[in-house]
Formats: sequence, C-alpha cells, structure tokens
Amino acid sequence: MSKKNKIIYWVATLFLSLGMLAGGIQQMLQIGGYNEIVTRLGYPLYMLSIIGVWKILGVVAILLPGFPLVKEWAYAGFFFVMTGAAISHVVMKEPFVEVVPSLTLLTAIVVSWYFRPASRKIAATQMS
Repeated sequence: MSKKNKIIYWVATLFLSLGMLAGGIQQMLQIGGYNEIVTRLGYPLYMLSIIGVWKILGVVAILLPGFPLVKEWAYAGFFFVMTGAAISHVVMKEPFVEVVPSLTLLTAIVVSWYFRPASRKIAATQMS
C-alpha cells in the first residue's frame, strides 16, 4: 500500500470514526437534537438508542486490528444507516442541507472501505 493511499485511508477512517462516534453517543443518549430529527422523519425514538449503540460498536470494529469480517459488517451497517438517513430526508422533502451530513459520512465510508489495507480486508480464499 502506497503512503498516499495510507494517508487517504486514515484521514477518511478517522473522520468517519469521529462522526459516527459523536453521532452514536448523542443518539444513544437521545441528545443533540436527534429526537426532533427522528420524530420529524416519522421514526420511533427508541431507534436512536439502537442505532447509537451499533454505531459505537462499528467504530470499535473498524479501528481495532484484525477481524476483517466484522469490519466488513461494520462498513455495511454504516452504509445502510447513512443511505437510509439520506433517503429519509429526501422522501420527507427536507431541505438539501439536512441531507449533507449523511452524504458526507457516506463518502467517508466508501473512501475508508476502498482504501483499507489488505490486513483489514477479507482474503479471497476466506470467501470460498
């Protein structure tokens, strides 16, 4: 892995981790305006705590060495949550500014996943 790719990976991964951890903590504790957002989108408030806990666990999974299959699931979970959030805002005809945080984190997810080092990937032989 080139030095440039390592830098891209770690910048995207740290940005993603900070965003998911901050959001996860606020969602788990139902603070920081998330109650209003989720209510406006029509989701039950208890979903915040569930998603918040899973976001925190996902951050742990992508940062710790090893466990490539768990990392793959964490990236997939992040992808599903952020696409779901973006789509929810669009469907509810919210201003585009409300979609931007989801799209920003979605970009970080894809960049981090794409540039992850081989040691953080599932080997092709493990999948067969």
